[in-house]
Amino acid sequence: MTRIIFSLLTSIAALLGANAATAQSPLAANAPDSHVVVPGDTLWGISGKFLKEPWRWPEVWRMNREQIRNPHLIYPGQVVYLDRSGPYLRLGKQVGDPLYEKRFPQAYSESLTGPITSISIDAIKPFLSQPLVVDEEGLANSATVIAVDENQVFAGKGDTIFAKDVPPGTQSWQLYRPAQPIKDPITGEVLAFEAFHLGSAQVTEDGEPATLRIVAGLQEIGKGDRMLPSPGDEFFSFAPHAPEGPVAARIASIYAGVNVAGRNDVITISYGEDQGAAAGQILALYRNRGTAEYTGDGARETFVLPEKRYGLIFVFRTFSRLSYALILDSNGPATIGDSVRQP
Repeated sequence: MTRIIFSLLTSIAALLGANAATAQSPLAANAPDSHVVVPGDTLWGISGKFLKEPWRWPEVWRMNREQIRNPHLIYPGQVVYLDRSGPYLRLGKQVGDPLYEKRFPQAYSESLTGPITSISIDAIKPFLSQPLVVDEEGLANSATVIAVDENQVFAGKGDTIFAKDVPPGTQSWQLYRPAQPIKDPITGEVLAFEAFHLGSAQVTEDGEPATLRIVAGLQEIGKGDRMLPSPGDEFFSFAPHAPEGPVAARIASIYAGVNVAGRNDVITISYGEDQGAAAGQILALYRNRGTAEYTGDGARETFVLPEKRYGLIFVFRTFSRLSYALILDSNGPATIGDSVRQP
């Protein structure tokens, strides 16, 4: 696999050439000449070692756009090299490869096979699998709990429930309850609904209604609660990149109902698939500074002060009109209504 990657990088290098050398991607202070990938590294973290603006990572890689968006190509033990004449980055052979080129400094590490992820998974893992936001289409396509076994009012872990609109062949389900609406902070339009996660269930018998056993219960589950198929355990493989077009959105909500958020917190933004949102996009946060009045020179004038850029976010899960994003960097608190734009 490593040899294939290296051959691919070498063959397309001429396509990027001088285009990779751009003042738009200045090197970070004390950027290293190389970096050996280690367990726990993320694509964002490695980017920050080399570049002041880590989201410009694809611009200086000697890889085409689709390949650099796939961190499956990067494993612990491989070496990222910096050529300052571009600048551009390239991926070398894994440490310990018998064909390792002697002209490069050598390092040694234990053999590891797991690819690195885009960002730290710990902060976003619940948001990748649980139905925490649901739009009108999701509500319309949800299965519904119609009864609890043994005439119970509510069910918990290990209990049996019955649900309608459960298609055959889908075995694992997440249970949720629609909660408060998420509104556009400017227009007040309802964009989606928060979904209160209740637990998970497995189908034990197909039919209409289907029979399910609750395998995890965080809250009591009863008639009228909704169900969505559980997503698979996909490797999170979206490299940081800037959106291709302009973005004009707002922070619509902050998870857990709090008023402010900071670094490593998850926010919901009013920017979804319908507007071009995609997992892996890097966006900037801007704070409204308000207005200022000037009464000098015998006149009163009001000026709208320019917004202040104060942070970066990473889009990691998208819906029709909303997206989840992780705050990567923040100089001050993020609040509902703050602007979200391209970096």
